Amino acid sequence: MAVETRPAEAPGRVLSTLNVDGSRRWIRPRPSPGAGWRRRRVLAYVLMFVFFVIPYLELNGRPLILLDLPAREFSLFGTTFLPTDTLLFMLLFVSTGIGIFLLTTLYGRVWCGWGCPQTVYMEFLFRPIERLLEGGFRGSTRLDRHGAFAGRRPLKYAIYLLLSSFLAHTFLAYFVGIHQLVHWVRGTPGNHPAAFLIMAGTTLAIFIDFTWFREQTCLVACPYGRLQSVLFDRRTLIVAYDPRRGEPRMKGTRPRPAGAGDCIACGMCVRTCPTGIDIRDGLQMECVHCTQCIDACDEIMVKIGQKPGLIRYTNPDELAGLPHRLLRTRVLLYPVALAISLGLFVFFLTSRAATEVTLLRGIGAPYQMDGERVVNQVRLKFSNRNRDERGYHVTLVGVPDAQLVNPLDPFPVPGGHTLTTTVFVLSPRSAFDDGTRHVMFRVEDGHGFGRNYVHPLIGPQDAGHGRARGPETEAEARH
Repeated sequence: MAVETRPAEAPGRVLSTLNVDGSRRWIRPRPSPGAGWRRRRVLAYVLMFVFFVIPYLELNGRPLILLDLPAREFSLFGTTFLPTDTLLFMLLFVSTGIGIFLLTTLYGRVWCGWGCPQTVYMEFLFRPIERLLEGGFRGSTRLDRHGAFAGRRPLKYAIYLLLSSFLAHTFLAYFVGIHQLVHWVRGTPGNHPAAFLIMAGTTLAIFIDFTWFREQTCLVACPYGRLQSVLFDRRTLIVAYDPRRGEPRMKGTRPRPAGAGDCIACGMCVRTCPTGIDIRDGLQMECVHCTQCIDACDEIMVKIGQKPGLIRYTNPDELAGLPHRLLRTRVLLYPVALAISLGLFVFFLTSRAATEVTLLRGIGAPYQMDGERVVNQVRLKFSNRNRDERGYHVTLVGVPDAQLVNPLDPFPVPGGHTLTTTVFVLSPRSAFDDGTRHVMFRVEDGHGFGRNYVHPLIGPQDAGHGRARGPETEAEARH
């Protein structure tokens, strides 16, 4: 006899955005405009303004921030970084990582609730528009039941699409520059199909994120919450519910029976949470420390004549009644490591040369023969970090039997740019020993820059009758 089986249901909610049967639970948080909310709103609008205005600002004749990937140049606050600045990038990323670790150890997920673009734009741009058009929590819930295209929801989607397009264009300006972006916008997509597709894809991604994916970005996609277990400790400042004061919970306000906790089980901390969790269940990965539950609970405490702070910024040791200690091992080690990495970054940044020259072999055959002379093609890559244009003069040093053919001398390179030129070195066949000869190039710009570079030339294997002429080591080049 066949036994009918049904899929097992989860004993509880696995994610705050999933119902027990696996269907999507749409979170429509009720805003709680308390002190924390007002501070977050001011910070959010400041961050939005900074994001929108940065592409229009310049420093030292360069965009304030420009991540030019095709040219492989980054301009950050008036300083140009090139692909050869690998050490600087490594130190910058290490410093950023250590800074995040330190901030998280001290203040928990303060970045998620106060500075993350996902939270800032969701809570202070897209959700306010949704509440205005749909009529708040009840209006949105009613539209959820009647279908996605009921009521004013199509108008909301149209506004979301316009905002997503604006954010995508602003984001693209960080990579191409505002002048190039304006030129593309005034033209047709056929003139720049790749840029148009990138912009359209970014617009679609932003639209889907804030229209459908929403808080699931924090719950599912973002790995930061999963780092809590290794970055938090017992003294990390978190948003927490005080069970010693709040338990046992009991509905009703007055009169309060003897022994009842301050929590009246009103559920406002859950209804106001943008990720849909119950803060009374303890520290959870989904909590982004936005302090909305603090604002909601404080408002209720004032109404029932109790002291605010049932939900507050605190730490597990304080909730357990242990003495507060700010200093601990990781709080001491992180600043030391941060000071070392930032110090090295500043040192190498300030000590790097304003001009960087890289010598490369020519494209194609390693050498060519012109009678008894060997012709080598050498490419010189100039990175000019100066503000103004420099002309670079290239000569050969210590090899009188060699001839340098330089098609463009001096070679002009605009400030903040990297350009490559090609020169030719003609050497007698007899100057090569085992198919190799080292020559020294001298590069000068007429403004105080002058440096020697040793470069190996390739020639016939059976040519030499003695040692190759020219400097053999980098040490000789310095002399």
